[in-house]
Amino acid sequence: MFSILVIASVIMMISFTVMILASILSKKTLVDREKSSPFECGFDPKSSSRLPFSLRFFLITIIFLIFDVEIALILPMIIIIKFSNLLVWSITSIIFILILLIGLYHEWNQGMLNWST
Repeated sequence: MFSILVIASVIMMISFTVMILASILSKKTLVDREKSSPFECGFDPKSSSRLPFSLRFFLITIIFLIFDVEIALILPMIIIIKFSNLLVWSITSIIFILILLIGLYHEWNQGMLNWST
């Protein structure tokens, strides 16, 4: 029993020594202003935070999320066609796709899909 405690203590001391040496040897002494500042999506964090932000980026994100959720909802509908009533499944699918098409028409009508401007 005593030898197991001694071996465990020696292993812990060796591990602790190796970790301390690795920590000391891996320290970088050069402090770079660019590397020590936080990365903010390409914006300079030292400048003013009230720069004008294009609303088009926000709209593109919202449109992407809508179509991403659409795919996540349509795929299970295709899988459950075997297990559900065909009439109920067809009505639900048609209503869902109509809602998405009406939303797409509204986005198109509002000019949100016009990427050139």
